[in-house]
Amino acid sequence: MNAIYLFVPLFVGATLSPALGQERPPQSTHARSNGAVLDIGVRLQKSINLYAENGIMVQYTQPKLASSQLYVGLSYISSRLGTALNSNAIKQDNYLVSASYYFRPKWLIQPVVKANVGYFSAHYGSPIFNELPRTSLLASPEFGLCYCPNFPLKINASIGYNLLTGNGRSGPGTLYPVFVQTSITWNILKTSKN
Repeated sequence: MNAIYLFVPLFVGATLSPALGQERPPQSTHARSNGAVLDIGVRLQKSINLYAENGIMVQYTQPKLASSQLYVGLSYISSRLGTALNSNAIKQDNYLVSASYYFRPKWLIQPVVKANVGYFSAHYGSPIFNELPRTSLLASPEFGLCYCPNFPLKINASIGYNLLTGNGRSGPGTLYPVFVQTSITWNILKTSKN
């Protein structure tokens, strides 16, 4: 299970890399959008050498936001939906606000840079651990690629780095620096013509 979080981003990037410089085909006449994009989907995240976490994400853009290349978003990612599901692993939650910039909007595979800020909390499950740090602010850049076809699907794979981490004394010991993530979203504002 843990290997899939490392394999999926690498597989997506390697498989789709020949299309990196290709332009997307022309927009279908059977679909339309008001210019705004509201992507809703799942985020699969894995800290290197630690937990797998899963969650939900939402991101939004419109033509006034750098010609729809700048997205703002919210994410909730938790080990409760990953490693800690049906296990005794530490339950931890990440709440993120993000800004993403998609380069080369006409390309099928688009480079993406993302900045996340947020809040982390760990739930150790026993009062004997109450002295340990359980919360932290989050700040992390991400760099990756997005498969962005003309239909409403987006598949994004990236690597990120938590700038604020812990060692168990000065911060939560399960907040590791390097992580990989894959997100799969659908633009719910894109509709078909009748």
